[in-house]
Amino acid sequence: MPTRFDAADAHWRVAPLPGFSAAQKDWLTRGGSLTAHLRALGAVAVRVTRECVALPWSDEIAALGLVPRAPVWVREVVLQVDGVPFVAAHSVTPRAASVGVWQATRRLRTRPLAELLYSDSSVARSSLVSRRVGARHPLYRLAAREVDGVPPHALVARRSVFERHGAPLMVTECMLPALWACLASSCGAAISDIAGSADSAGAGAATAHAQHAAQSRVREHGRPLEHTVSRAHPAPRPSDERSR
Repeated sequence: MPTRFDAADAHWRVAPLPGFSAAQKDWLTRGGSLTAHLRALGAVAVRVTRECVALPWSDEIAALGLVPRAPVWVREVVLQVDGVPFVAAHSVTPRAASVGVWQATRRLRTRPLAELLYSDSSVARSSLVSRRVGARHPLYRLAAREVDGVPPHALVARRSVFERHGAPLMVTECMLPALWACLASSCGAAISDIAGSADSAGAGAATAHAQHAAQSRVREHGRPLEHTVSRAHPAPRPSDERSR
C-alpha cells in the first residue's frame, strides 16, 4: 500500500551517508518494529518524557503536509534496554488526527507505539530516511539528555511517516551511543568466542569467519538495505532472511 507522505528532504535521505558504520547503516534501514529489534539485545522498557499539543519542528511541516504553525500532538519516549537508554523517539501527528484516526496514540501510556503500527493492516509506511543531527536540531537536544557523560557532537537518527486513512504520523528515532557500544561489545565477544576455538594455523580464516558470524548475530532481525519502503504491518518472509 503506497503512502502519499514522504519523510525525505535535503537532509533526511533514503540512502545512509557513506560515513556511517556498517552497524549504523543496518539499524537505520531495518524495517518492522524497532522495539522488536531492541528486544534481541535485552529487556525493553518505554519511558515517556513528554506528551502534549505543540508546534511541529521546521523539518516536519512539509513531510506532514501541514501549514505553518499548525498544532500537532507530540509524544516523546526513551526506549531502554536493561535499564539503559538506547533510543530517544519523537512522534508527531496533526492535532485533529490525534483525536480522530490516531486517537489511540493518546492512550498508550508506557506501551510501545509499535503495538498500534504493526497490528493494523490499514497502516502504510513511507521510506525510512536518516541523517546526522547536531546541537542545532531539537532532536539532538532531547536525545542528548539521555546520554551518560558528554554527548558526541552529532547523533544518528532515522524517521518515516505512517499513514492511516489519509492521516499521517511521523516517527523519528535517535540512536544513542549506548546502542552502538552494546553492538560493538556483542560483536567483539562473538569474535573472541569463535576465534578462540581455532588453532593458530587457521587463525586468519577463523577470524574472518568469526567476523562474519558476529555480524550475523548483531544483525539478527534486520533486513537488507533495499527494504526501506514497506507496509507497516509484518509481512511473511523466507526463513533464510532471519539470518540477518
